[in-house]
Amino acid sequence: MVLTAVLPLLALLLDKLLGEPQRAHPLVMFGNSVTAIEKKYYGSDDISFAKRQWRGFLSVCLLIIPVVILSTILVNIPYVGAIFSVVILYYCLGLQSLHEHARAVATALLTGDLISAREKVSWIVSRYTQNMDQTQITRATIESVLENGNDAVFATLFWFFLFGAPGALLLRTANTLDAMWGYKTEQYLHFGRFAAKLDDVLNWIPARLTAITFSLLGNTARAFHCWKTQAHFCSSPNGGPVMTTGAGSLQITLGGGAVYHGEWQEKIIMGEGAEPHAHDIERALKLVSNSAWCWVAIYALLGIFHA
Repeated sequence: MVLTAVLPLLALLLDKLLGEPQRAHPLVMFGNSVTAIEKKYYGSDDISFAKRQWRGFLSVCLLIIPVVILSTILVNIPYVGAIFSVVILYYCLGLQSLHEHARAVATALLTGDLISAREKVSWIVSRYTQNMDQTQITRATIESVLENGNDAVFATLFWFFLFGAPGALLLRTANTLDAMWGYKTEQYLHFGRFAAKLDDVLNWIPARLTAITFSLLGNTARAFHCWKTQAHFCSSPNGGPVMTTGAGSLQITLGGGAVYHGEWQEKIIMGEGAEPHAHDIERALKLVSNSAWCWVAIYALLGIFHA
């Protein structure tokens, strides 16, 4: 029981010390499998929407179920299971990677290199970045830090707390499928519908726990007010609570219009306070990092106390 309680702490330490693996990353290999499955099961252009949705559902099952079953077998092997759990959680966490990518944008902004900042922010957001000004780049980066912090860090930890490595892998494989198929475009509207819904369901509780944590570690009153008055206007059922509370906690404003997949989309203004500046990127990273360490510390203390 004590060992189980400290596994997330060990994984978070590995993530901080080693950062994102540069080669043989399991999620990259999983992404290659996603591409292969899509080619095999997407179907011809003339099939019905219902069949396309069914093929998408089948593809998700074929990709996720074997991963969860295999990891369940491995975690139950004496001694090997604990090591496997730490390594898998380390691979699934993206806290240090989030820091590295966001800080690269902040550094470019602080040195006045707008061209480099636009390029680097394009690596972490899906919107068109070539015409962004400094405020738009900063907002996009902080939004990515807050929302991806929930997806890659807090939701991963939540499902690991519940089900160990299989839970973390379930969440992260679902995230990957949503990132590749979960778009409301002509190509993926029907094929990727189940992947998008699964990701929404798996992130629903973690997103709200993340929002509460963000609120408690910053300007609590403003964060809860923004959650209450703004989150329901956001298109994402999980991104809304996370980003509105994050912005409120940091006392800045996020959101506004941007170009996604060639189309202009107007997003609500989230948070309250001043427009964000480059130094606020580091404040957002600190909020996510402090929240993650709080989660892991509480989990470890509860596990040790229970033991």
